Amino acid sequence: MLHTAEKIAENRKIVGIPDERFPRSVAIIMDGNGRWARQRNLPRPFGHQAGAKAVRRTVTEAARLGLEVLTLYSFSVENWSRPADEVNTLMHLYAEYLVHERPTIMENNVRLRHLGRREGLPEIVLKELDETLRISENNTGMTLCLAINYGSRLEITDAVRRLARQVADGKLSPEDIDEPRISDALDTAGLPDPDLLIRTSGEMRISNYLLWQISYAEFHVTDIHWPDFGAEALHEAIRAYAGRHRRFGGVDESNT
Repeated sequence: MLHTAEKIAENRKIVGIPDERFPRSVAIIMDGNGRWARQRNLPRPFGHQAGAKAVRRTVTEAARLGLEVLTLYSFSVENWSRPADEVNTLMHLYAEYLVHERPTIMENNVRLRHLGRREGLPEIVLKELDETLRISENNTGMTLCLAINYGSRLEITDAVRRLARQVADGKLSPEDIDEPRISDALDTAGLPDPDLLIRTSGEMRISNYLLWQISYAEFHVTDIHWPDFGAEALHEAIRAYAGRHRRFGGVDESNT
């Protein structure tokens, strides 16, 4: 399904805000799978399975609305400390998702991008990840960034090391290192920074997520657990964003 400008404009009318108030890039910390399962007296893996369905709903709606970038925090480097059976379940779900959601990705003209370290991910996850990256690389619609085995401090550390190697090799002067060059050394190189950061399940933490990139993002926290997140919850977050006055460190002239 090709989301034309006309179709996107029609879809955006449902949200009820003008195009110029829409975010270009949205990042989401998907939290609450375990709590969702516990409230239903279900094992935690059922929460992760339900969360995968929420990913499909959210990706589809974000593409319909013409977002340029949607970034989902799927698995952090800290998550390896969880019980082994839960980690194994998550890795299995990632591999399944990357296979089963290929039709959704292709139908919505979505280009997949991975954020995080490949080292440490199971071979089956890397295999399916690489295949989905390959088949979607020429898509021209929304970019979907999946942060798997990701940590922002680690990302920044890796970026600094890359720049340091360039300096050591004589390819770069320390004086040439500026904010754009650092941005270009991050996993998100070439993408716009998030305008809106959504966190589900009522948590008020950043959790080592896109620390460089969210410097001027607007935050929206919802009590909805991730498995219950869908189109209307996304619309609500975008409406909240549209009502903010983004000053970027300046003065809000409308209040003077």
